[in-house]
Amino acid sequence: MREAEHVFINSGLHKTLESGEETISILEIGFGTGLNALVTWKEAKGKNLTISYTAVEAYPVALEEVEKLNFAEELQEEGAREFFRTIHNLPWETIKTINSKFQLQKQKKFFQEISDIEKYNLVYFDAFGARVQPELWTEEIFGIMFNALKPGGILVTYAAKGSVRRAMQTVGFTVERLPGPPGKREMLRATKPVH
Repeated sequence: MREAEHVFINSGLHKTLESGEETISILEIGFGTGLNALVTWKEAKGKNLTISYTAVEAYPVALEEVEKLNFAEELQEEGAREFFRTIHNLPWETIKTINSKFQLQKQKKFFQEISDIEKYNLVYFDAFGARVQPELWTEEIFGIMFNALKPGGILVTYAAKGSVRRAMQTVGFTVERLPGPPGKREMLRATKPVH
């Protein structure tokens, strides 16, 4: 949980808030257990933010597996258990307004199938690591992410490999190395230049 908060909230969402946008549109690459959506909901609630959240996952985690996780209890936030249960019970491909400040759509598809253009302020790139799935850390994928972001939009990931940074730079991102979460030396934040 601390890694998710460090990478996606502190290094991503907080930086995105500097844009002054009223609604923050987030694309999550790899919905997985729903942890990133949960910590984003908590942060949005605490800061009274409006979030439009799209999560893409090709291989959803089984509900029985998710129910074994203790994330909602660990978060110690009123309503966390209900929110966590709601996001996992939502049908795929449906836009659901969970409360007046948080809207979620889960999309079951491969990352290569994303075709959004300049729709998002922020990308949480939480795919399996480059050693496990190198095909997800390519110029092709980062080109799709670049196109999906609005000008000035940000992509954050826990990865810090040189090949990942170079792929991001090749498609047009300005890339920063930042201190990583506990146990990791560095992470990357990529920004799409404003025209």
